[in-house]
Amino acid sequence: MIATMTEPQASAQHEVPVIELVRPMPGFPDSHRFTLQPLDESGVLSALRSLDRADLQFLVVPPGAFHPTYAPEIDDETAAELDLTAAEQALVLLVVNAGRDLASTTVNLRAPIVVNIASRRAAQVVLDDAGLAVAAPLLG
Repeated sequence: MIATMTEPQASAQHEVPVIELVRPMPGFPDSHRFTLQPLDESGVLSALRSLDRADLQFLVVPPGAFHPTYAPEIDDETAAELDLTAAEQALVLLVVNAGRDLASTTVNLRAPIVVNIASRRAAQVVLDDAGLAVAAPLLG
């Protein structure tokens, strides 16, 4: 799992929607609450920022902008944990591993973050598909 560590920000707190992970991301057992904050004007690149650790954030992108045919299928148990009954209820995000430049930047297709848009319950889902890369080029 790739995460970026940042300096804690001393800015005023805003009321932002909280995304609650139903199980922690690997390597971060104490981080369950996150916010999703856009980092560019188009809203494609976002930061999934921990509310439990001020110095933890993951860069994420929706797959459609870079991997338009990507259509992960999650198991029934995970769908139930997230209260998902239809694909339209889910927001899928790919964790970005920022490279030296855009050409060397990768995304994790094997373990997307799936968020129930209504309840904001989420999980990083490790897919049972060996054909999906952990470090696929962002510009696939």
